[in-house]
Amino acid sequence: GDTIHAYRHNAVIPPASTMKLLTTATALDLWGSEHTFQTPITYSGYIQDSTLYGNLYIEGQGDPTLQSRHLGDTLLLQHWAQRVHQAGIRHIQGSVIADISAFDSEVTHPDWLWQDIGNYYAPGIFALSYRDNTMRITLRSGEQGSTAEVLETYPHIPDMQFDNHIRCTDISYDGAYVNGIPFSNYRHLVGEIPSNRRTFTIMGDLPNPALLLAQDLTTTLKQHAITVSQAASYTQTKTNDFAQRSTIFVHHSLPLAQIIQHTNQQSDNLYAEMLFRTLGAQKGEAGTINQSIQFIRQYWEDKGIDLQDARLLDGCGLAPQDAISPAMHVQLLRYIYGSEHKDAFLQSLPCSGTSGTLKSFLKDTALHGKVYAKSGTIGGTRNYAGYIFLPDGRVWVFAVMINSANCKSSQIRQIIEEYLLHAYQANT
Repeated sequence: GDTIHAYRHNAVIPPASTMKLLTTATALDLWGSEHTFQTPITYSGYIQDSTLYGNLYIEGQGDPTLQSRHLGDTLLLQHWAQRVHQAGIRHIQGSVIADISAFDSEVTHPDWLWQDIGNYYAPGIFALSYRDNTMRITLRSGEQGSTAEVLETYPHIPDMQFDNHIRCTDISYDGAYVNGIPFSNYRHLVGEIPSNRRTFTIMGDLPNPALLLAQDLTTTLKQHAITVSQAASYTQTKTNDFAQRSTIFVHHSLPLAQIIQHTNQQSDNLYAEMLFRTLGAQKGEAGTINQSIQFIRQYWEDKGIDLQDARLLDGCGLAPQDAISPAMHVQLLRYIYGSEHKDAFLQSLPCSGTSGTLKSFLKDTALHGKVYAKSGTIGGTRNYAGYIFLPDGRVWVFAVMINSANCKSSQIRQIIEEYLLHAYQANT
């Protein structure tokens, strides 16, 4: 509890991805490390003579891992089809419907920047997440000054349209942006990619991951000798038959500890936002952004952590008007360190010079392997908040946040590294 050094520690400034500390700590403290997300597979109507006279529903409840390339089951739909087959269903006299009514219809965050919306790191947030809500767009680039050619997308999206303005230049990295809104199969492509590449892949968001999931499950059911008479669809509101649906089985995600470990280690915006929106759906109503904000504020106020001066807009820190103070971060981190969830939370944080977004931070210095923290970076902003473990057994909690800096991000990082090393050397 002793303060070693503090400077403007109560100033609220953009947290960037250190906002994920608040989101993941809330989820972990509320649900516990063994909590799993459930996705019920249900049906309406009745089953007679191997025929389902009704619809098959996939009921989204906020699981971010459905066929995720990070923590998902690559054979997910095959396993689901097998369970439907085991239930004695050989024909569905209806359709497969993705039910995303657990969250409200505001799937695009109103406080995110237009230049971000439509990119893989700022996808729409639905109660059903599928394939990380991400599509890969394969391009072919020609000579410098020409326009790149769109070859294909994966997964394939029927009727996908691109307004393509991606230039081929002398850069060596991905400088392209994908812009568009959820539910629309129209995407505007801008920016630049390296010239003279046979293939070059960029990533954007899936326009409607819930519908794609229903379509893919329909195809997989047919491969397992289960016919479906009508086309797949989705619903954003609870249908009249919701209360009368019967459950075939419930899919469970991996434990929450693994989900928040990926979220913090890789700074995954989708995973963080799925946790955030699910927190807002605690009362059984359709989860909204405002409900999530109010829930988090009240939850920590009840724990004695004052977020009154904070500006909370999302769960991942992508909203540029998010604002939180170093002092708030430290209060939160001290609380979690003293809780039963300390070990799970520590394991979720990147380690200096070793893992995640801190792999190059403080590498080959006296603090290599001694700092467990979350980083946050947006233009002109670079933040770190976490723990420093000293050789004598002491543990420091810290938050260093720099914003509106008129220099390169790498220079901000170097300044923070030097500051932490000086503090460490002066106190050991």
